[in-house]
Amino acid sequence: MSLLLALFSIGIFQGIMLGVIIFRSPIFKSDANKYLAYAVIGLSFSMLSLASALTEASETSLAVRIIDAFCSGALFPVLILLFIVNQVDHPFKHSTKRWWLFVPHLISVGLSLLNIVVDFNSAFFLFEVLVEVIDLFLFLLILFFIPSVLLYAYTFIKYARIQEKKWLTQLWFWFFIIMTSWVSSIFFAMFSLIDMASVMRTIALGAAFLIHWITYVGIFKFKLSRDQEEIKALIRKWKSGPSMPAISPTAELSVSSEKRTASLTAENSYFKKLESLCVNERIYLNHTLDRAQVAELLGISPSYISQIVNTITGDNFSTYINRYRVEAVKAMITDAEFDNYSLLAIGLEAGFSSKTTFYTAFKKMTGMTPNMYRKTHK
Repeated sequence: MSLLLALFSIGIFQGIMLGVIIFRSPIFKSDANKYLAYAVIGLSFSMLSLASALTEASETSLAVRIIDAFCSGALFPVLILLFIVNQVDHPFKHSTKRWWLFVPHLISVGLSLLNIVVDFNSAFFLFEVLVEVIDLFLFLLILFFIPSVLLYAYTFIKYARIQEKKWLTQLWFWFFIIMTSWVSSIFFAMFSLIDMASVMRTIALGAAFLIHWITYVGIFKFKLSRDQEEIKALIRKWKSGPSMPAISPTAELSVSSEKRTASLTAENSYFKKLESLCVNERIYLNHTLDRAQVAELLGISPSYISQIVNTITGDNFSTYINRYRVEAVKAMITDAEFDNYSLLAIGLEAGFSSKTTFYTAFKKMTGMTPNMYRKTHK
């Protein structure tokens, strides 16, 4: 039991913190994520209510019972529906009809609060009958409303982009499993066919892992992936547009004349072709780019590439390419079109292969972190 409560506690804490991060961080700020944050926080409080029930705190704590009343099961499917609708940018997100979906939740909250009042006055037979009527109504509401809304939400996933469709389908699937399992357990418990307490522990444990999964896949991994996809589109526009920024590290290369030889100067034809490939073709955007690939493009050997770059610029090949990448990042950071994208996504799309390589190279060449640079130039 202590291990179970520990897992619940971790899930509750992470869920609440995740919701706060989504609300506060500009990286995740969007109408769609707002509904996801509400759902995650609500799920966390529902787990708190269950944890209290396992310790029998809900029997004596009025506050816990009130929290349980407001965390109505009719609320979660509506929030997931609105998250999906906003994520795929469907016109339904502007429909006034969407607010009617909250009516069952409000009814459920009202009846649950009435149920609490009745329990504190259970000495009268009339109140006991009223409790049974309320419980039956809530069950019927849950039985039909939750599956209907979740199935309706699924119909909007087809409007999602290919990349986000998989993540939205997975999110919907796990919410559907948890919510329908909860509804089914209530149904079977009414006929004493299952041990409700054991089933609810399992469902709550699944909810805790769902919060962990949303944290990693839904927010960080998917957000980063989506940012990279959109940045790719902006970079393509850079290449074809008339106002393509000149991303060249030439100004930052302090090349001393004594490092040049008669044949290896900035006028070297292979070096000029390499510069052209970087400035015009942006070959550095390929994070797998290496000497062998460039040598093949130039029709010379990898060792000669190193000799040319080392002699003319004073840098090794890797540093030379990373200078272009850093300049690309700087150009994107100062471009308003990239304001809503994470710095890591920008760095990866500029050609860096990892977060560590990106931050290390940027700090070495600019004297500040990408975040400091963004704040300084905004």
